[in-house]
Amino acid sequence: MTPPNLRRARRSYDTFHMGRSGMDLYSNDVGADFVHIKSFAAYVGGSPTNMSVGCRRLGLKSALLTAFGEDPVGDFVAHFLTEEGVDIRFSPRKPGRQTSAVILGIEPPDKFPLVFYRDNCADIALTIDDVLAAPIAQSRVFQFAGTNLSREPSRSATLYAVEVARKAGTAVVLDLDFRPDQWHDPRAYGTTVRSVLPCADIVMGTEDEINAAMLTDPRSVRLTHSQVSDTRVSGNTAKHVFDLLERGPGVVVEKRGEAGCRVHRRGGAAEDVPGFPVTVQNILGAGDAFGAGFLYGYVKGWDLRKAARLGNACGAMVVTRHGCSISMPFWDEVMAFADERGGL
Repeated sequence: MTPPNLRRARRSYDTFHMGRSGMDLYSNDVGADFVHIKSFAAYVGGSPTNMSVGCRRLGLKSALLTAFGEDPVGDFVAHFLTEEGVDIRFSPRKPGRQTSAVILGIEPPDKFPLVFYRDNCADIALTIDDVLAAPIAQSRVFQFAGTNLSREPSRSATLYAVEVARKAGTAVVLDLDFRPDQWHDPRAYGTTVRSVLPCADIVMGTEDEINAAMLTDPRSVRLTHSQVSDTRVSGNTAKHVFDLLERGPGVVVEKRGEAGCRVHRRGGAAEDVPGFPVTVQNILGAGDAFGAGFLYGYVKGWDLRKAARLGNACGAMVVTRHGCSISMPFWDEVMAFADERGGL
């Protein structure tokens, strides 16, 4: 992998993330049916938010462009991010909007019902003016999530941010982040994501998310047990990866859970990168932890295999823990975890 060029090396931030944030309420009654949950633990979540925390804990200088309501939930989220050292100075409060929330049941190994509360949420109200006020061009990497594109004005604001990043020579990273309940039609997700692919340098997503990005038939989508974060989408994934690469990005990283990941390069052979076997407690946030580890390696100029291996280690650690952002590993602990299992 080519290390970040000298122009990017002198920038104020290593990674700049844009998208959703909110309060996550995780069931404390692991294994209990949702109707029998007695209590929840409160954390901070949201895909780009989790990734910003993960990058910061690994040692990168990270900033986040999100939005909060003028409410105590926004105070909760902002306080956590500030304590973590993520720069949120450019994340506005949105009067009349509410900070979003998520409620999650935990029934391992394969049932994690989730409910989003995002009606009138603050982060989807991000505007082009908010982007202009944020120093995205001063980062080596700009990362955003597919859910950003689900509604206006966040859609236009995100597309504008991508243009700003491209003009500045900032690497653009798209996390596919397919959440079907956030779209009026799953085909709209594919259409919108495909429109931004020519501006993306790296795309990350699961097999299902890759299929969703090339979706033409909504009957391909299967959502069970309200598992919004683990929606099944059938399709020819290998062909869809090829199609994604043909549309612009140089790299597609296919997250494969316990199997690790598969790195696809335009014009090159795919490379399987093994994961780290662990006992799963909660899958939510594992993909974001992977993304943080991968971005760390990318910023540091590592080869793609080593960057992906670190991502796999971060993801493996998070699936053994209860929350998302609070569970992102620090550099020393993830290196100890990897070294005990054969290293990166």
